[in-house]
Amino acid sequence: MQLTRAIFWDTRYESISWEKNASYVVDRVLHYGTLNDWHQVLAYYGREKVKKIALHLRYMDKRVLSYCAAFFNTPKEKFRCYSTEPSVQQLWNS
Repeated sequence: MQLTRAIFWDTRYESISWEKNASYVVDRVLHYGTLNDWHQVLAYYGREKVKKIALHLRYMDKRVLSYCAAFFNTPKEKFRCYSTEPSVQQLWNS
């Protein structure tokens, strides 16, 4: 799998284990990847595995959550991140 290296800025790209670090890879692609990265992840892991990973992520940006809910035809309430309170509350009203 050849994904955009910039989305793994804090990791040695060559040392990523695609199977062992599947949640990490899917999370990074959802938040920072390109459409091509998304298609590669779906082709590599399969739609069901990506859905399972997405459902269990602790955090998702609101746009990513909305996209995943629509893409997987799953209510937002089913995603773990929907009901998980962030450990650090927002400092500013934004």
